[in-house]
Parts: sequence; structure tokens; C-alpha cells
Amino acid sequence: MRIATWNVNSLKARMPRVEEWLAEIQPDVLCLQETKLSDAAFPGLSFQALGYETAHHGQGQWNGVAILSKVGLTDVTHGFVPDLAQPADEIDDYRAGVLNEARLLTARCGGVLVSSVYVPNGRNLDDPHWHAKLVWLTHLRRHLDALTTPADRVMVLGDFNIAPDDRDVWDPKKFTNSTHVTPQERDRLTHVEGWGLTDLFRAIYPQDRLYTYWDYRAGDFHMHRGMRIDLVLGSASVRQSLEWAIVDRNARKGKLPSDHAPVMVQLDSSSWTA
Repeated sequence: MRIATWNVNSLKARMPRVEEWLAEIQPDVLCLQETKLSDAAFPGLSFQALGYETAHHGQGQWNGVAILSKVGLTDVTHGFVPDLAQPADEIDDYRAGVLNEARLLTARCGGVLVSSVYVPNGRNLDDPHWHAKLVWLTHLRRHLDALTTPADRVMVLGDFNIAPDDRDVWDPKKFTNSTHVTPQERDRLTHVEGWGLTDLFRAIYPQDRLYTYWDYRAGDFHMHRGMRIDLVLGSASVRQSLEWAIVDRNARKGKLPSDHAPVMVQLDSSSWTA
């Protein structure tokens, strides 16, 4: 079972590349982020022609997440599970608004509960968006608690907008006092993983200088000045079935690429039962 995640940074702009990639790579499940489409504009019929069922959670020109699956797509949850507890000391109107953005989509695909996530960027440390990002990550763990248990086959994939540690950025000194690398963000990510999830790509590749995102500016991709912020997290039963993982750098090349590359894992599902 081949499962991938890709922040496409506008599906409208990237649709021909996504179709070509799907035809070549043939993933069983693909999670997309930053579709930047409304649900009505999502090209579900085009993906259906390629053999994929789809679910989409969009809001027009911003955000937007999707799941494409060849192995079934059921139990769809758009956004966070309703009525999650919201501590009064964490929630204000702005943060509540960010929690309701189209950044999370969950469905069961081929016996795996899959969440496509687009974690808020944070912008800068003085911005309310950064504080909303921390609350969003806390809610992600509550979302998992509300849906299932770590004994289930669970995967959380997407653009986390967090480099888990310093080996995941090309030069940590360049990110001093910046988002994506703060102890608070990394602590919240660790808290999410503490639910019972493993960073599957890192389980295969412990070395540094392996990135998934490169800014468009200043030739960062060609200079290998990147960050690893697109993650594939899996529960223990998923980790046990992990065969390989890869960042598809080729998808970051060529004409009109996204600034992110797909991350893909292969699982041995031959012994799984429904």
C-alpha cells in the first residue's frame, strides 16, 4: 500500500503535474494540502477518471485539504471532530477562527485512518497566527483521541509547517527567532506524536539534509537550502509494516512546480485484516 502527501500550493495551477504524477507513481492514497479551491471547484471527476475516490475540505482561495484513494474512502470527517473541549485560557475568537479553517480532513482508506493536515504557518512570533498554530496542534491530538486509539492503524500526513529538529533545516542559524523551529512548536509536535505516532520518514532516514520544501526565491532548491516540514506520521501497527520512504525531488523540478515535494511511504499490508 503506497501512501503519499503533497502540498501542491494551488491545485488549479498544479493540476496537470498532479495528474501526470499520479499516472506515473500510482499511489493508493494521496493527501493534498493547499488546494486553494472551494468544494464546488474541486476536480473530483478528473481524479475519478484516474481511479480515485476523493474527499475535499476547501474554502476557496486559501488552505484546502483533500484525500484521494484507490482503496476505499469512508468515515469522512471534515475539520476537527465537533464539540472538542476548548480551554478558556487558550481560545479567543481569532484562534477559534483558525481552528475552523479548511486544514484537516480525515477518512478511512484501505483499513487505515488517514488525516490530511495543513498546520497553520504561524507567520511570525508576534502574530496571533503563531499562537493559533499552537492551539491547532493541541486540538489535533484531541481530534485523534476523539476518533480512535493508538491500537488502530492511523496515519497523519501533510504540511506541518514545523521542522522537527535542527537537522531538518539547511542552516538553523538562519531561522533564529523564526517560526517553524521554536521549542513551543516542536513541543506541540512531540505532544501529537506522543499520542502513539512515529515519524515514518525519519525512521528510515536518520541523517540530516533531507528536505521537503524549498523557497522559490534565490535558487534555494538548486542550492539545497530547504526544510523538512512535510511529515508522515504512523501508529505502531503502521510502523511495523513500513517498507520504504522517499521524498520525490523530481516533482519539485521542471515547469511550474509546487515549492513542496511529495513524501511517500510503502507499507506491507498483505497481513492486514479489515
